[in-house]
Amino acid sequence: MNYTAERRTIDGIEVVYLADAKTQTEVWVAPSLGNNSYDMKCKGQRVFWNPYDTVAEFKAKPVNLGNPFLAPWANRLDQEAFWANGKKFNLNPSLNNFRYDQFRQPIHGLILFASQWQVMSLASGEDAASVTSRLEFWRYPEWMAQFPFAHSYEMTYRLKGGVLEVDTTVENLSTAAMPVSLAFHPYFTLPRVPRDDWKVTIPVKEHIVLNSKLTPTGERKPFDLPQPLELRGRQLDDVFSGADPKREFVVEGGGRKVAVRFGTNFPVAVVYAPRGRDFICFEPMTGVTNAFNLAHEGKIPTIQQIAPGGRWRESYFIRAEGY
Repeated sequence: MNYTAERRTIDGIEVVYLADAKTQTEVWVAPSLGNNSYDMKCKGQRVFWNPYDTVAEFKAKPVNLGNPFLAPWANRLDQEAFWANGKKFNLNPSLNNFRYDQFRQPIHGLILFASQWQVMSLASGEDAASVTSRLEFWRYPEWMAQFPFAHSYEMTYRLKGGVLEVDTTVENLSTAAMPVSLAFHPYFTLPRVPRDDWKVTIPVKEHIVLNSKLTPTGERKPFDLPQPLELRGRQLDDVFSGADPKREFVVEGGGRKVAVRFGTNFPVAVVYAPRGRDFICFEPMTGVTNAFNLAHEGKIPTIQQIAPGGRWRESYFIRAEGY
């Protein structure tokens, strides 16, 4: 069969290996490390940026790499609290289960490196290879204390025709409508191509204005960056809205290319490309950074919600060329 989906043990850590022999694309997922696809390769060369040589190094010193999942809030909150359904919910710092950014704002949610993901199924054949894993958020009091909406996540990594689909479902098990603020923070690289030679395409409509702490002010302006955009001499840590689901975010150079397409429930993107680093992030988001609090203040439209007993679902897609 062209496709492979296998459980493997590497460095004493259970991982899942997906492969597409025809396109020579390989994907590794570590369920116990945030269900992160910590490595994706095309013809033996990395598509996802990863500073480590082994999964053991990743476990010993977890950092953002590969495809981190950000939930139940995406990127930053502007305070140790969030608003939902007209009520203010205070975070409890004494539980030590969330991180702060450089401005001491809560960042990247609660489950970035969660070990509680359970593999539900593997599938492979002539059409695709996939793994589906589940995280039952509602089972863990220390998470529920911070975000008291009973819910679960189900994530499928599906490899088909050299394209990796990341398919996520959120089920609201609570009796109240659940606000949705989630994202992925994938790190992409172009091996052996200097960063100064990279060019970027960003298919969006609006540029979100940020304050000095990198949270949105509520102001928007038309997107006016040149396309494609040369990264030479430039860094990005910007939020954009109006992502076009029919077009791709692209980083290319030296004949290599990584293209990323967002589903319609990911209308917002953060593009992160710091100077001096050989990666760029195209982050699919359900809404702008600090969406819970901005919506309460009336600075943005109503955010996505899941009705009691309902489900939210969306995918985004990654493909590599010229490797």
